[in-house]
Amino acid sequence: MTTTGTDIRTEHAAWRAEREEQLRAPHGWLSLTALHWLDDGPGDIGSLPGTWRVADADTVEITATAADGVVLPGAAGPLDGSAQVRPVDGAPGAMVTVGERIVEIARRTDGYALRVRDPQAVTRTAFDGVPTWDFDPSAVLTGRFTAYDEPRRITVDAVVEGLKHFPTAVGEVEFELDGGTRRLVALAGKDGGLSLHFRDATSGRETYGGGRILQTADPDADGTVQVDLNRTVNLPCAFTAYATCPLPPAGNALDVAVEAGERTPPRPDLV
Repeated sequence: MTTTGTDIRTEHAAWRAEREEQLRAPHGWLSLTALHWLDDGPGDIGSLPGTWRVADADTVEITATAADGVVLPGAAGPLDGSAQVRPVDGAPGAMVTVGERIVEIARRTDGYALRVRDPQAVTRTAFDGVPTWDFDPSAVLTGRFTAYDEPRRITVDAVVEGLKHFPTAVGEVEFELDGGTRRLVALAGKDGGLSLHFRDATSGRETYGGGRILQTADPDADGTVQVDLNRTVNLPCAFTAYATCPLPPAGNALDVAVEAGERTPPRPDLV
């Protein structure tokens, strides 16, 4: 079946609407208001009730009274005493409810952090969409995926100095852009498909300096994969100071300008 230009644009508009609806979620990335790194001290966090501390190398301990209103994931009511959680490095954290806020307890490398998610965050309440380039049909490319013999656990830096991330690289994607063959290391997508995390000549100018990311579908059996640069998006760290995003893999820097997808978003929290 041939897909018309109108169909492509309609599909893209629907995808963009879904993307921005996800960003508007009450406890999504735009709701972050704080990032507290924990240690084994007394655990007093000024903006939160109770105490939150590192109990040992694998455990964070929370102590609260019922009046504090701290509710652990899956609990029927508020915590009255002490409880322990064991977040996994690189995975989404444990989501603890405190009133209308959610406190995410996350492990990053050898440290633990609390990310406070508040629906009243100015980055969320002032959100009015993400600036983008206009949809460009010529930015919908056909790429070729070549899988590695075995997936490779690689190390990349993070936007937070001293942190490391350890994504899984599964192969490389090649595509033609601006008269040349471009190659990017492809990471395993969280929900299938491939994740292309890269910088290009717009990074730090029209787009966020830490790079952008493009999720693709699973490649075909022959390695063919659609690389729709119109769907290149910002990582959470472009919207907030309280994310711990990875930086692109070494070598994932294009020497051409990818003038497609999302631009640098406004930062009302910095005004």
